[in-house]
Amino acid sequence: MTVIAVLGAGKIGEALLSGLLHGGHEPGDLLFTERYPARVEELTTRYGIRGVEVEEAAKQADVLVVAVKPQDIEPVLDELAPLLGPSSLVVSLCAGLPTSLYERRLAEGVPVVRVMPNTPMLVNEAMSAISAGRYATAEHLAVVRDLLSHVGKVVEVPEGQQDAVTALSGSGPAYFFYLVEAMIDAGILLGLPRALAGQLIIQSAVGAAKMLNESDEHPVLLREAVTSPAGTTINAIRELEKHGVRAALLAAIEAAKDRSVELGKAHEED
Repeated sequence: MTVIAVLGAGKIGEALLSGLLHGGHEPGDLLFTERYPARVEELTTRYGIRGVEVEEAAKQADVLVVAVKPQDIEPVLDELAPLLGPSSLVVSLCAGLPTSLYERRLAEGVPVVRVMPNTPMLVNEAMSAISAGRYATAEHLAVVRDLLSHVGKVVEVPEGQQDAVTALSGSGPAYFFYLVEAMIDAGILLGLPRALAGQLIIQSAVGAAKMLNESDEHPVLLREAVTSPAGTTINAIRELEKHGVRAALLAAIEAAKDRSVELGKAHEED
């Protein structure tokens, strides 16, 4: 049985551990690292999984999932460098960090797969994009695909597209939350109680997402089906266009992509 260690048991790391358990992995085949003792105790009590130091994780695990914040990657790589060889598989969930960073800092031949997940992993509805590094094979990608399939959907993309994926789906849930927040405020402005406005908008969002997922129709056609001549919806769409909402979304996602690129460049060699 493959032993999997999650390095960094924040929300995403915990969600992955939970998904793996529900997917049939035994607690004894899972490990995690976490620098806060209270958090270690919490997760061990909740899931029955051992919290260990990075060194022990590197020695025992076949697959190491790096789920730390990008700014915390350097000390983790310093610890891993003398411990890993080509028989290990490193899976990076760190936004903006290229596989070349790991390959430069770890021993030659260590396979690395870069992943951009998103927070719906917490409810097993993640969208994860995976990319193979220099030494990662089709078999390594298959391992990662199986691992992530427990917490959502998985697609494979060239690594050169990962910054765009980060901006679009990695950060994507935040854009939807932002829009829902604004629409709830609009409901309050129109005189509805906050709880009712939230119920109306959240269920509308769930239903619209299901229609998009289950329909073969383009989003434009689905929108047009709601947009009657001289009706309420077309008046609302006119205001959205007048205020440049479409252009603002394009600019926002482009800015997120630029930031993802910056995060990677911050770790380039001089």
